[in-house]
Amino acid sequence: MVNVAEMSPAQLAPFIQHTKIQANATRAEMITHISQAAEYGFNAAMVSGAWVPLAVDILEGTGITVASALDFPTVGVMTSAGKAAEAAELVRLGARELDIGVHIGWLKSGMHAQFKEDIAGVVRAAGVPIKVMLELPWLTPEEREIAVELSLEAGVAYLKNASSGQVETANPESIRYLAARTRKGVQVKASGSIKSLTQARELLQAGASLLGTSAGIEIITDSGDEQTRSY
Repeated sequence: MVNVAEMSPAQLAPFIQHTKIQANATRAEMITHISQAAEYGFNAAMVSGAWVPLAVDILEGTGITVASALDFPTVGVMTSAGKAAEAAELVRLGARELDIGVHIGWLKSGMHAQFKEDIAGVVRAAGVPIKVMLELPWLTPEEREIAVELSLEAGVAYLKNASSGQVETANPESIRYLAARTRKGVQVKASGSIKSLTQARELLQAGASLLGTSAGIEIITDSGDEQTRSY
């Protein structure tokens, strides 16, 4: 558990994955976003797969991770083979962490072997840390337990409460739930409408190791307000 009580806002930057995944983002906007990851010292620039090569070029030599996501923003729609192939391609292009959607429908249908193998196939194909977006609000208490166990068995590096704020606003309760179920070497990433310094600190104190947010600058400058938006 991270002790953040006495850290300045700027010192939270290494815990934030600076995220921009809008479908209509322009190249100029992405250059700005990716450059900000280095300027502010964020943990990673999280970009959609199409922008991974650009991020790799801009961040070369900075020590900032290039991260991407797949089977997202609509989760659980790709074939398992397609997901594994895309994961391998993103890593070839330079992505070093991947957040992936999971097949919630398969889980709810009792297709546990298929659910697990879908994740495991990405883990094998990618060879980099995989974070599973578990969409906790969509699951019953029993389904949550099964989803976590199958994800751990599949070899994930991170459990993640949700894909975005459209599913859940990241909260300490969800993060504590996941943190209590991790195994050695597995961590927790919080995601979903994280937009204030107070919220970020609460999530880290609850057990998150990473925060995925598009409001990272507002958080580390403590400049967020009621108008701040984040996914």
